Amino acid sequence: MLTLVPAAVTDPDPALPVQEIVVERRDLARRRWRVAASDGHEFGFELARPLQPGDTIAQSGGKRYVLRQRPEPVLFVSLELAASAAAGLGWAFGNMHLEASTEPGRLIVADTPAARQLLARLGLAFTTETHVFRPGRFARGALPAHELGPSHQH
Repeated sequence: MLTLVPAAVTDPDPALPVQEIVVERRDLARRRWRVAASDGHEFGFELARPLQPGDTIAQSGGKRYVLRQRPEPVLFVSLELAASAAAGLGWAFGNMHLEASTEPGRLIVADTPAARQLLARLGLAFTTETHVFRPGRFARGALPAHELGPSHQH
């Protein structure tokens, strides 16, 4: 049976056991999509706005269905450089329309050939890791990350 989901559950019951549904980042950004939980329950989404990792999408059968974002390959670039160089790096990624986020002291981008080529052209070292990538989240120093959100478009 298919459960239609118009939005995340506004008041999830924390006492219910969690049934995780692991999804791709690109699916979370969509407004219309389908997924099946590991217990076979199918969900269809017709959303006014995209969901976020950790959202409860349904509560039924004594379970709470919660979305988890699948980790993906990312590149970490140190931002321990001059402010003008860090700004130039941000401009270069933005100019290529590559999604990015930051944590204190490092830039995070999806591991794509375009990102690798850009970093090689700029002569910047990077490390690779599998990580939950949340583009549009930017942290400065010890401050919490600020999310531009889905309304931020160019």
